[in-house]
Amino acid sequence: MTRTITIANQKGGVGKTTTTVNLAAALAATRRRVLLIDMDPQGNATMGSGIDKHRLQRSVCDVLLGEISAAAALQHSDDGGYDILPANADLTAAEVQLMNKIGREKQLALAIEPLRDSYDYILIDCPPSLNMLTVNALVAADGVVIPMQCEYYALEGLSSLLETIEQIRISVNPEIRIEGLLRTMYDPRNNLSNDVSSELVEHFGERVYRTVIPRNVALAEAPSYGQSILKYNRNSRGSMAYLALAGEVLRRHAKQNHYATQ
Repeated sequence: MTRTITIANQKGGVGKTTTTVNLAAALAATRRRVLLIDMDPQGNATMGSGIDKHRLQRSVCDVLLGEISAAAALQHSDDGGYDILPANADLTAAEVQLMNKIGREKQLALAIEPLRDSYDYILIDCPPSLNMLTVNALVAADGVVIPMQCEYYALEGLSSLLETIEQIRISVNPEIRIEGLLRTMYDPRNNLSNDVSSELVEHFGERVYRTVIPRNVALAEAPSYGQSILKYNRNSRGSMAYLALAGEVLRRHAKQNHYATQ
């Protein structure tokens, strides 16, 4: 059963793209069929997957505007082991044009519906804002992963995202749920990191992933080589963390599926 997960947080620099790319690669390493959808005009997930955003002939922009099918825009990340709907700056223009479309918030969901049976996981990377691109990603999703840096302003803006998700659940997508909150760029030597981490667990309980993504030089370097952390340095702490996260994601879904069939 296909699971579509949107990775979102309107706060920038919290590890959304890093998480999307490396979770996709880690899930692919477990022999799951994975599709990554880049919904950020910056195209960082595209570049991080080893695909040059400046040379795209077809992109998710064309798909959203109904000019081509999603299947026609697919590319494969050889290093990551997953397929990708790539993006570049053209996506900014698509957002403007979407505003005039009827059912504008459902364009991505409708476009990828024919692909769902071809994948076990579809991961969607979002821009750092609650715009129409992010709304499309949330409407298309079964669940949302929220990466959060353990710093002073970590909780700032989280309520807005949670309110947006709840509004989408009520009005458009009753299936959407919070998959989990992921602590990123974590430094256990920092008292503030530990305090914020404890606060997240206190507020959200089991919805906080046990896996913690550490601050790691290799994680920061990998995107500049257009590689996932598994390809760039499989023995790094960052690689081990994302493999652990993939395992936790799989276990959670196996548990959910078990209860759903009882």
